[in-house]
Amino acid sequence: MKLPITLLLGAVAFCAAAEPTDSVKTDSTKTFIFTDVIDLPTTSVKDQNKSGTCWSFSATSFMEDEIRHNGGDSLDLSEMYTVRQCYLDKARQYVRMYGQANFGAGGSAMDVPYVWDKYGAMPEEVYSGLNYGEEKHVHGELDAVLAAYVKEIVKKPNGKLSTAWEKGIEGILDAYLGEVPETFVYKGKTYTPKSFAESQPVKISDYVPVTSFTHHPYYEAYAVEVPDNWLGAKYYNLPLEEMKAVVDRSLEKGHTLVWAADVSERGFKWNKGVALMPKVKEEKDLSGTELSRWVKLSDSERANDAYNFEGPVEEIKVTPEMRQDMFDKQETTDDHGMEIVGTAVDQFGNKYYKVKNSWDTNQVYDGFFYVSEPYFLAKTINVLVHRDALPKETATKLGLK
Repeated sequence: MKLPITLLLGAVAFCAAAEPTDSVKTDSTKTFIFTDVIDLPTTSVKDQNKSGTCWSFSATSFMEDEIRHNGGDSLDLSEMYTVRQCYLDKARQYVRMYGQANFGAGGSAMDVPYVWDKYGAMPEEVYSGLNYGEEKHVHGELDAVLAAYVKEIVKKPNGKLSTAWEKGIEGILDAYLGEVPETFVYKGKTYTPKSFAESQPVKISDYVPVTSFTHHPYYEAYAVEVPDNWLGAKYYNLPLEEMKAVVDRSLEKGHTLVWAADVSERGFKWNKGVALMPKVKEEKDLSGTELSRWVKLSDSERANDAYNFEGPVEEIKVTPEMRQDMFDKQETTDDHGMEIVGTAVDQFGNKYYKVKNSWDTNQVYDGFFYVSEPYFLAKTINVLVHRDALPKETATKLGLK
């Protein structure tokens, strides 16, 4: 999950098929009217700006909301502390793998709990990661320098690795993101990153990663095959409707969740604040008829018309097989990490998930948008939820009860 906004704007308890709505109603007035059904409290919308760190923003926001849900303070945690620690470990892995590993800005939802458990966490005011003359995150130069550095290291110009190369990459990160203090004072108390994380009312073992694909057995965990899963983090594989039930139950129990998904679809309309999977209607084959001389509408033109929606439209019905096919053809890609904070309905009762993004607030819903159920079912890569979101039967099947 690594697409910053500058690129994107340029560019559950049953093993059965997902059936969103049998008949999605459409709107003759050509507008969307959303009514929030579940709208969970969340911290402020942040801006990843020109950085490929959505994974850190989404999972950090989730941790902030979990802390508050569990009775802790409303915190603004540092996304860039996590990014820095991940870059160090990615570099170590890249070198150990002789350059045959993914190295870049992207990551997954599991990276935040990984850093939280191994290294700790820090408040934003202590570590903003803005140490290079910018008011917002701009990582083009940083990413290029880091990539060039590790690519040269694996060439072993000295014939072997020196004892200095790790200090070198730490120096780059210190220069751009800032040095990490051994201790810091926050609200009158002195912490290390590790003790600060341990002081919060959350347990990393409470969080469960979930996915749904048919190329692995259900109710087993496997490493989702996307480049940004550099950790090789394993996700529990559930039937599609069961994954959806976990998400719905999470929201009903007051827990938000991290959502990794494909946002490169033509039905993803960020500026309009909505994401749909419109059904492209098939037309009768007119080739060879007199009418075909006058009615020439290509498949692409029909598709363009379907995606030029201004209000609710008929959407596809998503099955596990269809979803798998999209993933296998790489039509569904691991683009972006966000946080699901609620549910809503449109003026006809069609269901949506309310999503918090990390692309600032200069948008129709101030940084939030609404994802239709078909879009969610088709384009979800994985989710990270609190274990309370798991129905008892599901938890038992996964060996988590």
